[in-house]
Amino acid sequence: MNTRESGNTVNIERQAAPLRQQVLEALRRAIVSGRLAPGQRLTERELIEMMGVSRTVIREALRQIEAEGLIEIIPNKGPVVRELSAEEARDLYRIRGVLEGLAARLCAEKSDATMIAKLEAALRAIESAYKGTDGELALDAKTRFYELLYAATASESLKSMLATVQARFWRWRAVGHTHPNRAHDRLNESVKNLTLLIAAIRNKDGDAAERITREEVNNAAAEVMRLIAAEQKSS
Repeated sequence: MNTRESGNTVNIERQAAPLRQQVLEALRRAIVSGRLAPGQRLTERELIEMMGVSRTVIREALRQIEAEGLIEIIPNKGPVVRELSAEEARDLYRIRGVLEGLAARLCAEKSDATMIAKLEAALRAIESAYKGTDGELALDAKTRFYELLYAATASESLKSMLATVQARFWRWRAVGHTHPNRAHDRLNESVKNLTLLIAAIRNKDGDAAERITREEVNNAAAEVMRLIAAEQKSS
């Protein structure tokens, strides 16, 4: 999906993907990027004007992002962008570590040369994105890598669980990739870990793949906790 932002509007470019999915992704990105800020009230009228779509499409998208934990419905106020909390972040990172560790293990057991080549290409895209200053580009590249990892598990149940966690996790991943005070050493560390992960997958070493993935998640969690603590200290 492509969107073009101009002033207070988001122009949805009609593509092959269903319009509802395009609007859903645009709303997610607006929340993740902070354009729709934590605590901000979302009115159907304003969203219709911003997206240029029907009330029905907006309502369907709002129901989905509510299920993903990005917004909450407050009585007598309506939909509001949920505030982020350190407690929620810790909880989600723990869950992510377990699920992604299992995904990495299954990927090591099931992947072939074609999948490994795709993972290597995705890692090169991450390295290229990290050399720039566009945090969203880096986030998209990292997301693509993990989508390939999940696909290689050949487990629909696990992919479904991961999709649910990832939907709620988007905003925390955005903090780690787009925050102005993010540690550049952390970016280099992530590339190193993903390089080791691909090596483990190539060697069919499920134990190493799971261990490396869990370590990468733990490191990501530590970085986000550091950024949260710094913001709380300065506020």
